[in-house]
Order: sequence, then C-alpha cells, then structure tokens
Amino acid sequence: MNEQIRDDEIEIDLIEIFQILKGKILILIMSLVLGVVLVGGATKLFITPMYSATSTIYILTKTTSVTSLADIQMGSALTADFQSLATTRTVLEEVIEELDLNMTYEELLGTITITNPTDTHFLQTTVENADPKLAKEISNTMSNVTAEKVAEIMTTDKPTMVEKAVIAKNPSSPNVKKNGAIGGLLFLILTMAIILLRYFMDDTLKNEEDVEKYLGINTLAAIPIERGQERELKRRRKHTEGTGKKSA
Repeated sequence: MNEQIRDDEIEIDLIEIFQILKGKILILIMSLVLGVVLVGGATKLFITPMYSATSTIYILTKTTSVTSLADIQMGSALTADFQSLATTRTVLEEVIEELDLNMTYEELLGTITITNPTDTHFLQTTVENADPKLAKEISNTMSNVTAEKVAEIMTTDKPTMVEKAVIAKNPSSPNVKKNGAIGGLLFLILTMAIILLRYFMDDTLKNEEDVEKYLGINTLAAIPIERGQERELKRRRKHTEGTGKKSA
C-alpha cells in the first residue's frame, strides 16, 4: 500500500515537473540556441585551429626475410622500441635543426604523437600545428630521421617510407559544431535547473488545488483576482516585507 502511494507521488511529481518545463518551453529553446551561439562563436573566435599531418614508415627493411618467422617476431618486438626512439631528444633536436624550427625539444614533443597500429610493423608520426604546411614538414622529417636512426642502430637498410604526410585542408581541432552542441546542452540544463529551483522554493499557495494538495483542506469557494489587483497585492506584500526588514 505504502509503495503504491510512493509510486503515485513520484509519478505526480514527474508530471508536475514536465508541466513546469513545458510552460517554459520558449525560454528553454532560447537558452539552447544562446548556448550554441555563444560557445560555438567563442570556439571559432578565440581558439586557434590546429591541423594534423601523419606520415608512416615500415619497420621491416628489405634485408629482413619476410618468410622468416623469427625475423617477423623480432620486428614486432622492436617496433615498440622504435616508437620510443622516435621521441628521443636526439631525434627531435635533429628535426629542429634540419627545419630550423623556433621550438624547444619540449615544445616539439608536445605536438607529436607516435603510434603503432595493433599487429602491424607500421610506425605513424602525427604532428599537430597551427600551420598545416609546417605540420606536414615536421611529420615527414620526423619519419625520415627516425628511419635513419633505426638503420643506424640495427646496422641495416633504412626502413621504407610507406606514406608521406600531406597538407591538411581542414583543422583537426577545435570542433566548433561539437563544442557548440555541448554549450547548448549545458545552457539548457542550467536553465532547467534554475526554473525548477525557483518553482520548488516558491512556497506560496496559488490556487485551490495547492490548498488541497499541501494543506489537506477542501476549499468551498475561490475568488478570482484580476491582474491589476494581483499586481497591487504583490506590491503591498513586497512593501510590507521591506518595512519589516528595515524595522528589524
């Protein structure tokens, strides 16, 4: 019995919340649009677009016997080592010197991502930069210098450049549409929270249904108040509250 009453109360509350939000639908739509415009606009105006470029080298060299299982397994084990080698100070400083970059080792390292796709002998170098042309040049130079270091360490042929980086036409970040959508959603949630908070903090009785619901008293009659009278009552109530605060 008690569970049934509790379920009914929850259902009524959810319906009540839905009705409250439904009555403020225009405000909610406006807040959603405002969030999309503000956050999307701020993303486009104040965040510098970044471009990424990726080049790929193949770790197994021409002298490696593809038919030899041992060679292939060794190549798999060494790929992880070469992945670490690509971000060493020796490699990056050589790239900085070759391209005459106005960057430190730490700054360049922060723009580079070295990946090894699962179950492959490929080493991918992705560079992110505000200049798409420079991102391409750094990526290709990185792969070339890494391949030279691999050949030097392994005393073997230089690994093959499978794919050179190209100039990106579109920025990889930021995503203006995604940020705008997130901003709109946050504004919408915040507006809904404010509306519901104001509603539930308002403990005034507005009609006979509120009297019956919260006080458990049946109303015999209701006297309609015109809009002008309602404003006057609100004005007097505020004046009385203000006077009470001053006297206190």
